[in-house]
Amino acid sequence: MATALGSLRRLLMAPSLREVSFSGRGFPVVESAATRQLETIPQAVVTGFEWGIEDRDLAETERRLSLVDAELRGFAYEGATMACVIRDAMGPGRGTRTADLLRGGGRPHIFLNYIGIGFAMSKLPRPLWKKVVPELEGEEFYPPMTWLAVDGYGFDKAYFDTRRWVDEQRPDTPYAWDGHPAYFQRAVDQGIGRALWFIGGARVDQVAASVRRFAADRQSDLWAGVGLAATFAGCSTAEDLAALGAAAGELADHVAQGSVFAAKARHFSRTVPEHTRTAVRALAGLTVEAAAALADDSAPATSPAGEVPTYELWRRAVREKLPVHSV
Repeated sequence: MATALGSLRRLLMAPSLREVSFSGRGFPVVESAATRQLETIPQAVVTGFEWGIEDRDLAETERRLSLVDAELRGFAYEGATMACVIRDAMGPGRGTRTADLLRGGGRPHIFLNYIGIGFAMSKLPRPLWKKVVPELEGEEFYPPMTWLAVDGYGFDKAYFDTRRWVDEQRPDTPYAWDGHPAYFQRAVDQGIGRALWFIGGARVDQVAASVRRFAADRQSDLWAGVGLAATFAGCSTAEDLAALGAAAGELADHVAQGSVFAAKARHFSRTVPEHTRTAVRALAGLTVEAAAALADDSAPATSPAGEVPTYELWRRAVREKLPVHSV
């Protein structure tokens, strides 16, 4: 049950469903069944955030999240994670509420939970970022994937301030995430690429045109984000997905890598919608099960010290092992 303070937090911090709609954001899309379906994703995030920021007990939040449609539940957990991070970062200790969520009902959605942490980062001052990722023991929490938090941060910036981050293509200030400040912008761009899928309403021509307006050295990471969103969020046809891979040209392997990571996340959650199967087949030439196995087999066995984070080594290894026809 919510407290008066919780209700106040929700009132002050939660965006309305109208604010996250495509028309509310002013995105140049024509309404269709696909865009209406795509809009349910940010709406699920907002709903999860409202519960997470308002509820007195985490158990109550998890009960509510369990009622969300399985295909959208991970997105609702993104919002709930964002709320928990904000509550933890502004209170004593380090990640108590967030850690409990990630170890509990959020466990199957660990990849999306990291993205939710990034949503919180976009609302918090940088000095508080050192508190946002809870201390989680065990490889089952995929420590290299905490870079998805930076991806989520980039998505949030592009979705809610499209003029600055997409139209003007402003680079962000480096931050030593995981000790790798030079990689920070690349992870941000992966999130911006995911946002482009939504901003363009899953229209391949619009999305591809948006990517091509960026500097050439940023496009590979943007394409990876597009591939992840097209596979996890969906709302496209097999024909359009084939066109998406063709539009990426020599960077199609980056689209495929993003698709593989999305398939891995869906497979791990044990909820795999048909659109994910269609997308990973079209973009990477793989079944969901094969893509998940490829992601696991490509994970670096160790975490070598150096300028390149383990996360990027993992992405490279996936691209190197892709079927020849998808590269």
